[in-house]
Amino acid sequence: MKKTDVVIVGSGCSGLYCALQLPRDKQILMITKSQAENSDSFLAQGGMCMLKNEEDYESYFEDTLRAGHYENDKKSVEIMIRSSQDVVSDLESYGACFQKDAQGNLMFTREGAHSQKRILFHEDVTGKEITSKLLEQVRKLPNVTIVENTRMLDIIRHDGQCCGIIAEKSDHSIEEIIAEVTVMATGGIGGLYQHSTNFRHLTGDALAIALRHKVELENINYIQIHPTTLYADETRSFLISESVRGEGAKLYDKHMNRFVDELLPRDVLTEAILKQMEKDGTDYVWEDLRTIPEKELQEHFPNIVEHCRKMGYDVTKECIPVVPAQHYFMGGVKVDYNSRTSLERLYAVGETACNGVHGRNRLASNSLLESLVFAKRAAKAIGSSYFCGNETITEAAGTVNLQDYRDVEALEKSYQKQVKDEIERVNKRKEIG
Repeated sequence: MKKTDVVIVGSGCSGLYCALQLPRDKQILMITKSQAENSDSFLAQGGMCMLKNEEDYESYFEDTLRAGHYENDKKSVEIMIRSSQDVVSDLESYGACFQKDAQGNLMFTREGAHSQKRILFHEDVTGKEITSKLLEQVRKLPNVTIVENTRMLDIIRHDGQCCGIIAEKSDHSIEEIIAEVTVMATGGIGGLYQHSTNFRHLTGDALAIALRHKVELENINYIQIHPTTLYADETRSFLISESVRGEGAKLYDKHMNRFVDELLPRDVLTEAILKQMEKDGTDYVWEDLRTIPEKELQEHFPNIVEHCRKMGYDVTKECIPVVPAQHYFMGGVKVDYNSRTSLERLYAVGETACNGVHGRNRLASNSLLESLVFAKRAAKAIGSSYFCGNETITEAAGTVNLQDYRDVEALEKSYQKQVKDEIERVNKRKEIG
């Protein structure tokens, strides 16, 4: 058995940023199901939104709501937008570098459903730039321990509170981790799908555990499909960033005719692509990056250019085949504006959580920002609310029968089935309603 002040499950940008914002005198244990770098945060290509100035606020707010089909929580959207400049300042202080002009001013790009350019970026690997710098900073902290290849099997619930987690360690032993506060930052659900841009080990564990303990969920059936991933034989679908369309890339049918406005919201564009594929009797459509000047392609999208080259395509000379794939999860464990769940002492941040920012469809490049904003709010709420001694936490130690978790494979299959069944149940309920 281990004891710690805070246990954070996940090593993506939300979990890392939360750890950096927590009080330095608290012991923090971070566990991650794979290696620390294997989070979807590292995969984010296009960039991160930021409120450029006050004149941009109403436009940014409206763009977010329109993309989300006006099902967004307006207070959450306001918090996210108003907090963006503070988050960017933090990231730069941690060493994150974003594209700037000759005068040292931040440069911005545009993606689908944005009325103007407001997305800062680092080449086409913005997520890697941000998350790697956060990880580097967290690894310097003496109060934080990161344990890789360790997975959460369950939370410990005692007397109406979350008192830690049950974890399987890298040697397959099962351990009880008692904690004053638990933060779930376990990412999305892409591992449940055949075609996804996500890492395969992200299978919605937090959702299944929430279902098991009757922790409230929200919009679990709101699953975003990214319109453009490279059509290739790969384990994980390779994302062709929305930014390339923001910079002018075009989409063509099988006759090489343009058939859609490339800057439509993701769900609308995805539907248009799927309809065109059905009409053409094809498994993909074509994306043309040759409309972007070659110098800009090489400087802004070097990772995309190189990956396509490895797969046999020269984007400066030919179109590439693209197809929609599961990409992002807008629903999750229901949280308030400080990332508290319905269970005392349990928080959820990042893609695991649902605070209502995204509504039914996420506006491009709001994911990194939303994850960071509400991770910081979680840390501030945790730091000011707990650690005054709690008998329930002490009493929880040893109350769980670890033998119940020996068959991890069966438990994993059960969890995945529960999540899929719940998504299907909610979809059917909404169809009837």
